[in-house]
Amino acid sequence: MRIKNSNFVDYVKIFCRSGKGGAGSAHFLRDKTTAKGGPDGGDGGHGGHIILRGNEQMWTLLHLRYKKHIFAEHGGIGSGNHRHGKDGDHQVIDVPLGTIARDAETEEVLCEITDHGDEFVMVKGGMGGRGNAHFKSPTNQSPRYAQPGIDVIEGWYILELKVLADVGLVGFPNAGKSTLLSVVSAAKPEIANYPFTTLVPNLGIVAYRGDRSFIMADIPGIIEGAAEGKGLGLRFLRHIERNSTLLFMVPADSDDIAKEYKILLGELQKYNPELLDKNRILTISKSDMLDEELIAEIKEELPTDLPSLFISSVAQQGITELKDLIWKKLNE
Repeated sequence: MRIKNSNFVDYVKIFCRSGKGGAGSAHFLRDKTTAKGGPDGGDGGHGGHIILRGNEQMWTLLHLRYKKHIFAEHGGIGSGNHRHGKDGDHQVIDVPLGTIARDAETEEVLCEITDHGDEFVMVKGGMGGRGNAHFKSPTNQSPRYAQPGIDVIEGWYILELKVLADVGLVGFPNAGKSTLLSVVSAAKPEIANYPFTTLVPNLGIVAYRGDRSFIMADIPGIIEGAAEGKGLGLRFLRHIERNSTLLFMVPADSDDIAKEYKILLGELQKYNPELLDKNRILTISKSDMLDEELIAEIKEELPTDLPSLFISSVAQQGITELKDLIWKKLNE
């Protein structure tokens, strides 16, 4: 997904071509002391690979937005005196952790990069051809042929980033997700009083009691029908697939908190039923506008199959209790 004037890019389609293997040499030994020597042709060099490498310092696929074609170097041809051709240089593509590579034609998932320094050969270079020295035998002592190198592999590939975070914030637009992230972490998401202020995911590191911490992800708001592509649709639902805990946020001024929660849960179930197996927490945000009597009434209507909290990011109410609950869920 690419939003105008945004540096966050989580989906790119690139054309990759590996290097062709160098041809083997059909050379015969010739020097001042040997007029008719035997075959001494060397092997061709190996074609370069296209390699994906995980880099924890990167958080977006922005560097590939305008680099649509990536070609590895071809292998060099073999030569006399059994000299091996030069191996083609590999093309290494650094990608952020959480990147998935898939074949654009078949939609087959090729790899998933989750650790720093992880490398995966996405497109293999061609093997170099063997020189004529490999083909001599008692019945064929002067083979005048050698193998050609293996040809290139080329095609379109899709790189897709799924944000790696411990906690994902799930809620309708304008539910207070970005405000909560800005309060509990040093992240500075855009905050305004209108729907879809957040257009790209934001990550923040939340400090917790001493030197412990966890990562929280704020994704654009989900609306009813998101699993069918409404609003910002499926593009951002994939970012919560890797979160171990889902924090549902429903504002206190909502007409029906339980109904909104069920709608959110239903959208996640339509998109991927496995998301319902994750830890869930329900928070009622903007609760500083409620008095004790209203809070007691709302509590009676809340779902009983998950823990719930009343919080106010602006008034700093319930934030410590929320961190405690999240940490408990992360370590269950």
